[in-house]
Amino acid sequence: MKPILKRVLIALVLVTFLIPLISIVAVAGKEMKKQPFTIITSWDQKWGRGFASSDPSNTIKAADANTEGEWRQVHLADNNLSVHSRDDSSIMMNIKLPALGKHDGLYIDKFYANRIRIYESGHLIYTTDYDFVYDVNRILLPLSPQSSDKFIQIRAESDSERVGAASKIIVGDYQKLEESYVRENLFDLFLGCAFIFVSLIMMVTAIFLSRQQRKNWLSLSIMILSIGILMICYEPFLYTFYGQYGMLFVSSFDVALLLFLPSLISFFENMFGPGYYSIFSKLRKFQMAYSLFVMICLAIDLATDLRFHSIYFFFSVQVLGLIMVVHFLAIVISTIIYAVKGSKEALILSVGIGIFAVVGIGELLWFYLITEFYDFKFWRFGVVAFVCSLIILLGRKMAHTHNKTVQYSKELEIYSQKLQLSEKTEVISQLAASVAHEVRNPLQVSRGFLQLLQERSDNIREQGYMNLAIEELDRASVIITNYLSFAKPQLDTVEILNLSEQLKHVEGMLFPLADLQGGRLEIQVGPELYVTGNAGKLMQIFVNLIKNSIEATGEDGLIKLWAYEKKGTVFIHLEDNGEGMDEMMLARIGEPYLTNKSKGTGLGMMVTFQLIDHMGGELHFNSKKGLGTEAIIKLPSASAK
Repeated sequence: MKPILKRVLIALVLVTFLIPLISIVAVAGKEMKKQPFTIITSWDQKWGRGFASSDPSNTIKAADANTEGEWRQVHLADNNLSVHSRDDSSIMMNIKLPALGKHDGLYIDKFYANRIRIYESGHLIYTTDYDFVYDVNRILLPLSPQSSDKFIQIRAESDSERVGAASKIIVGDYQKLEESYVRENLFDLFLGCAFIFVSLIMMVTAIFLSRQQRKNWLSLSIMILSIGILMICYEPFLYTFYGQYGMLFVSSFDVALLLFLPSLISFFENMFGPGYYSIFSKLRKFQMAYSLFVMICLAIDLATDLRFHSIYFFFSVQVLGLIMVVHFLAIVISTIIYAVKGSKEALILSVGIGIFAVVGIGELLWFYLITEFYDFKFWRFGVVAFVCSLIILLGRKMAHTHNKTVQYSKELEIYSQKLQLSEKTEVISQLAASVAHEVRNPLQVSRGFLQLLQERSDNIREQGYMNLAIEELDRASVIITNYLSFAKPQLDTVEILNLSEQLKHVEGMLFPLADLQGGRLEIQVGPELYVTGNAGKLMQIFVNLIKNSIEATGEDGLIKLWAYEKKGTVFIHLEDNGEGMDEMMLARIGEPYLTNKSKGTGLGMMVTFQLIDHMGGELHFNSKKGLGTEAIIKLPSASAK
């Protein structure tokens, strides 16, 4: 893929995600500026004891009777939202309204409370009762023109540690306020639903992938699904319009968070390995166990009507938050290392995960160190950056895979031509070896008799003819000798070879073929194993054997190659879990034209046996039908010599 196309792809991805966000924010800001809204930032307030959800206080007098304390003026900038005790968990707010138009309303973007009562002209006009652990409200209600320059009262109670208005109170045209009210979380809702839809599609398509690919694919899809649920369930949109399912939304948020953390660590482990000292493997196992433990606590808490919620809150919020900080720190440090040492793909993915982790750490630290009333706002941008990195990485990966496949096809075609030439040469050598002796004998006999006749003949003309015949017989002998020298597979240049380095070349050549077939190739060879031979012929031996194993295993195949030295001999084991061979096939392996492949010739294995024999080694097979095959190669060790 050309650099200009890469830049265009990146630009399209960024534009796709940023345009909706910029549009929503810009339009919302523009609409808010155009309208003559009245902003209220101060009011009278007093504290009191809590009230039940079935409180029959339908008038302000009855409601005010349950409140205690003294009225005091409160400003939004220095408003104290902390609940100090259960006897001090309710507030009464007295808000002076401006002059109202015919279609005005009141809008509060963020109000912390589990139960809310709003009174206009002394009568109850708005009520909210959350019987679940969620206290963020977005309030919008119409106002009567008769309430101009009068007071409106809000009574609120919280089961958490905060209660009261956390944003400006806006009074203005009800229809315009309603547009802002609906549009407020539209981006989060859209993005969350998009993530959920994409993750479900990924889960369906996972059935068409191989086992190894499915592992990475599912961890990524679970992570994207969790992000979508977190985005939707975090904001008050669902709780405002579908409050009767509030407990389901809260529980879904907790479960999604508990699924997201292990899937994130698992995805990172699959992409970059277990990490130093296997830190990511250990974190993944710990997080899976802890997530299961917290889910059990959640089930117990729900079954007992939140009787043990304080214990569950400790494990699911306070302890889990600290664990998330540790996870994100490990990921950030790793992204720095991989950005320095890794490829471009690793850099892209590391930057995306790093941005998300940095934003997550920043907001968690702000939550724990500055204020516990902080509502996480910027984590979604870290998520968008992370998903953008995945999309860019996917585009680069597809282009790289395509180029690699084309390159591999060309290399495979060239190698196949060389292999066919080698097999044809071997056939010629077999035929030549079988007739050379019979051809040379009559040539030598004929030459001998011609020499005798030449010596006994006195005719100069006849001697010339006989001398010409002898020269032609000698030329025929030279042709046969040259023919045998060309056809016989010699080792050519013989040198000491590092077995590990040679097998790295073979792995690089055959890994794409194994990946396309859905199999895995695992090679474990120590760096200190040496053999004597020709590099090209040694590679031809292993390419023939490993290629046969790949074709015998197919999808979900596993091919293992390991080697060791014992008593001056290098033992090389090649094992696969393919279809295997019966005893008859095993006894005849290595014969010309013996094969169980539809388009095979059987000559490749014959050449392999002969090349190993020229290197002074041996090749044996152990196989059972349906259970796989093991090839054992024994070669003299160069280090022993």
